[in-house]
Amino acid sequence: MDRELEGEFMRSRKQRYRSVTHHGSKLQPGNRWILDLRDWVITAAIVFGFMSLLNLFIFNISTVVGQSMQPTLVEGEKLIINKITLSFANPSRGDVIVLHDPSTGPDRKEYLVKRVIGIPGDFIEVQGHKLYVNGEMADEPYIDTEIQDPDFLGLTVEKGSYFVMGDNRHAGASKDSRYFGTVPQKSIVGKAVYIWWPLSKLNSL
Repeated sequence: MDRELEGEFMRSRKQRYRSVTHHGSKLQPGNRWILDLRDWVITAAIVFGFMSLLNLFIFNISTVVGQSMQPTLVEGEKLIINKITLSFANPSRGDVIVLHDPSTGPDRKEYLVKRVIGIPGDFIEVQGHKLYVNGEMADEPYIDTEIQDPDFLGLTVEKGSYFVMGDNRHAGASKDSRYFGTVPQKSIVGKAVYIWWPLSKLNSL
């Protein structure tokens, strides 16, 4: 009698085990793709949110359009723009920046890449095709020719504004502060810190 009860118990146990494992095997394949899809969506949402925050507050990628910054920058090159640095420090002379185009007209662009030539309080002028800052000729190792445009009568950069120019000093090659005046700091998007493409020109600015 005891053997019969023991045998019945073992058969019942095996049957329950087969029922559980069989049931599980039917659920896992049917649910795995749903779980994988859910994990993928969550991961993608986190990455998108993180990159959006970085793009909004920390850095941005900008592509050089036009020839106004040659020979330093060539059209098509891609730059890393540091946007947060301006929260802690003002632009300095020599910085390469990205700004909203303050000009008007059919040739207006959304953004411009220029170099800071004058900071608030500086007196800027072009005489004899040479650039002068506060009465001294500027040292500009990044240019490949003297200024070929007409001379520019001097002006003093007002508080909260900056005088910008393109590195391309050939005639008519750069639309800059000689054309549209000084740029308010609020129009500056960020500081260009690296050329990251093409890789052959990977370098800091």
